[in-house]
Amino acid sequence: MFGTQRDFKNRIAEYQSSLVGIKHLHQLSPMRPKPNRPITVHATTSGSIAYDSVRCWMNANGEETTFKLTPSESIWNRLEWRYVRHWHGEMPPQPSGTTVRYKIGGRVLDANNWIFADNQARVLSDATAFAISVDDYDAPTWARDAVIYHIFLDRFYPGDGVPWKKPTNLSGFFGGTLRGAIQKLDYIQSLGCNAVWLSPLFASPTHHGYDATDYYTVEPRFGTNAELIALIEKAHQRGIRVILDFVANHWSNYHPTFQAAQRDPNSEYRRWYTWQRWPDEYTSFFGVKGMPQLNLKHKPASDYLLECAQHWLRKGVDGYRLDYAPGPPHTFWADFRQACKTVNPDAFLFGEVVSHSEAIASYVPHFDGCLDFLLADALRETFVLETSTLLEFEAFLAAHETYFPKDFSLPAFLDNHDMTRILYLAEEDKAKVRLAALVLFTLPAPPIIYNGTEIGVSQRNPLGRFEEARLPMSWGDEADGDLLGYFRRLGALRKQFSVLASGLRKIVHLNVQKGTYAYLRTSETDAILIALNTSRCSQTINVPISLGQHRDLETAPTLGDRLNGNPVTVLGNSISVSLSAQSGAFIA
Repeated sequence: MFGTQRDFKNRIAEYQSSLVGIKHLHQLSPMRPKPNRPITVHATTSGSIAYDSVRCWMNANGEETTFKLTPSESIWNRLEWRYVRHWHGEMPPQPSGTTVRYKIGGRVLDANNWIFADNQARVLSDATAFAISVDDYDAPTWARDAVIYHIFLDRFYPGDGVPWKKPTNLSGFFGGTLRGAIQKLDYIQSLGCNAVWLSPLFASPTHHGYDATDYYTVEPRFGTNAELIALIEKAHQRGIRVILDFVANHWSNYHPTFQAAQRDPNSEYRRWYTWQRWPDEYTSFFGVKGMPQLNLKHKPASDYLLECAQHWLRKGVDGYRLDYAPGPPHTFWADFRQACKTVNPDAFLFGEVVSHSEAIASYVPHFDGCLDFLLADALRETFVLETSTLLEFEAFLAAHETYFPKDFSLPAFLDNHDMTRILYLAEEDKAKVRLAALVLFTLPAPPIIYNGTEIGVSQRNPLGRFEEARLPMSWGDEADGDLLGYFRRLGALRKQFSVLASGLRKIVHLNVQKGTYAYLRTSETDAILIALNTSRCSQTINVPISLGQHRDLETAPTLGDRLNGNPVTVLGNSISVSLSAQSGAFIA
């Protein structure tokens, strides 16, 4: 899931690199700046060069100014065997609607030259450009309460009872359509989902669509622009929001602008791309020549994408999942936020950042949230692979819940189209999937169901290629009705109890040896106990009734397991929950 970051040596090398030289790494306090309030800018210096001054050059909506950063503390870096010096400075408060672009540099001691963060450029114009959006836009309230259904369109449903196509390999077209998605909106709603995230659906030569040729036209295999509008309208009639997958980093080498740039060295589109040697050597998405990367430092290219995003918001789209967010520069995302929120302040913008928390935090000023790959990894390692203990999971969760601002959403999931299906990872053990899903649906983050996970769709082979995790949906007898019923109950409970999205969480029981775990979700009006038994034998969990929360379990008129019907008994001042092997309870 985390690629080279899985390797300890690679992580050490990345960490060392993050400290040497002058670095900013988008470190701000607060993470999400608010209008008319001070913003603290942080930087570090380390290595063989001494600096006598650190300065920030900023441009706020066209008005340029500079300010100094002052040294605050020095911390010993045992890896480099030298000090890391910390600096901070106050950026002047900015009014709402301001986009601030800035650069940071350090003056070399006894020399009249500067070195600039983060790329160590020697000239200001070549320095890494940072940016923030200062605004009053909070994450939309509907996103906090969302249960999202992720549709991989080509593999979801052809519609009208049409059978799946039978391509010769998994990269072929199976025939899913927008019409099919419309016809399954009632099914999606039955899961308790109130939002759908659609995989890329614009004109594209591939089944996945992450290499578009036209951002204004739906791929004809999927349907028409009119059918996309119809889906949006019919979804909205059911109270379901529609989220599109937006790819800003790259598109197809068949895109007309790239074709023009390859044909003509004087093309107006040549600067839309980064060429090592024109016309055949250019920067692309992870070296895939069919996906040239856009040069979003070039304003015409950037403006084109901003206009595309605004266009579909005006058509009724409710938000974007932002593919490979680390690809485009932060300056682009600052503009993207302003462009989208100007059209629809309630648009939900969340990014795909497959990295550590510090990297994710750098997107807090731009996005309403980021997909929670860290939690997905922890859920899979704890409840499926069982390579992490419940104690390790709780230690991670307790820190993870407090790291980001409260209004920064972290949509969570068990699997997706780019990773091994959770059922395959569990070696077809559906009890493990149920346990992981129970935790997913009872933590604060908006849960995401990848189409098929709820009915037991697995895969045939290990994930040597992404397509293994993209098998078509099972709409007939192959669908697991029991597992589907379980997910429907989870969705209904999530909808019924708002405390799950906004309440406090407190661990009330953990026994690593017995494999049992329980936590409380509470608000001023609700108290819910989640109890899990991960062991292969029956277990009983005892939890005190009074836990000093907003609302204690002792005030509930009746207590019972709303999910699986496990026996719940009140014994004096404690609740006793009897759990069969590998099962959980939702007690309210």
